[in-house]
Amino acid sequence: MRKGYSEFLAERFDGKVQKIAVNAGFSCPNRDGTVGRGGCTYCTNEAFNPRYCDARLTVAEQLERGKAFFARKYPSMNYLAYFQAYSNTHAGVDRLRELYNEALAVDGVVGIVIATRPDCLGDEVVELLSELAARTRLIVELGVETMHDVTLRKVNRCHDWTTARNAIVSLAERGIAVGVHLILGLPGEDVSMMERTVRTVAALPVTVLKFHQMQVLKGTRLARQWQAGEVELMQWTAQEYASLCARLLRLLPSHVVVERFVSQSPPSMLLSPRWNLKPGEFAQLLESKMNEL
Repeated sequence: MRKGYSEFLAERFDGKVQKIAVNAGFSCPNRDGTVGRGGCTYCTNEAFNPRYCDARLTVAEQLERGKAFFARKYPSMNYLAYFQAYSNTHAGVDRLRELYNEALAVDGVVGIVIATRPDCLGDEVVELLSELAARTRLIVELGVETMHDVTLRKVNRCHDWTTARNAIVSLAERGIAVGVHLILGLPGEDVSMMERTVRTVAALPVTVLKFHQMQVLKGTRLARQWQAGEVELMQWTAQEYASLCARLLRLLPSHVVVERFVSQSPPSMLLSPRWNLKPGEFAQLLESKMNEL
C-alpha cells in the first residue's frame, strides 16, 4: 500500500507539521550568469511565492509571519522551514549555515526542506547538508524536471541528466532524504518520454516525488514561444492528465512517496491549461482514474 505524504510526515514527526515557505534572497545560477542567463523558459517565482514570503524580511521574520498565517487554521502544530524561492544552496557555506541555523532557532521549527538545482551541490555544500541532516529532519528537493537532455536544452535548463542523477546519488549516500520535482508535458515530450523519466528516477534512491503539470505563465519566455507557435505543448484536459498520473503511479515502487500531482498558479498569471480545479477535486478525479485501471 502506497503511503500518502501526510502519512510520511506523521512517521517522522509528533503531531501535525506544516511547511512554511521562505524567500532567503537567493538567486539562480541560470539567471546570474554562473551557468546561464534568463532562467528556464517556463520559470517565474512570482507564481508560487506565498503572500507572507518577502525577501526583505529575515528568515526568522518570514517564519513567524507564516506561523501566524497558519495558526488561524491549525492552532497547534510544528513547522518545516521550506527554503523555496530560486536555488537555496547557491551561496557560500558560511552564509548557508547562517540561514539554516536561523530557521532552526525559530520556536516550533522541527525540520528543513531545501529546494535547489542539481548543479548547486558542490562537495562543501553536500558536507554541510550532511551535518544538517544529523541535527534535524532534512529533505533536499531537486528540480530535475526530466531525464531527457534534448528537453533540458530546449527549456534552457543549463544542466544535464547526468548532473541530476549524480546529485541524487550523492545526497542519498550521505543519508539525506531526496525529493525530486518532475514536470509533465514539457515541450516536445510525449507520454513514452515521461514514462521513461519516471521509471529511471524511481530506480534511484529517491524518497519523495512531486509532479507538476506544464503551465504557461504570463511574462515567461515559454509564453512568448507558445503564443508565437514556436513550441507545441500537450493540450490535455484535467481528465486526460489524471489518467496519465494514474498510469505513472503504477511505475513507482511502493516506498516512493508522491507529495503532489498538480501545481496551482494565480489565475491572473496562468495562460494554459486552465482547469479551474481545486487540489481536492483533482485528487478525486485521480482516484476515479486509478479505480478504472
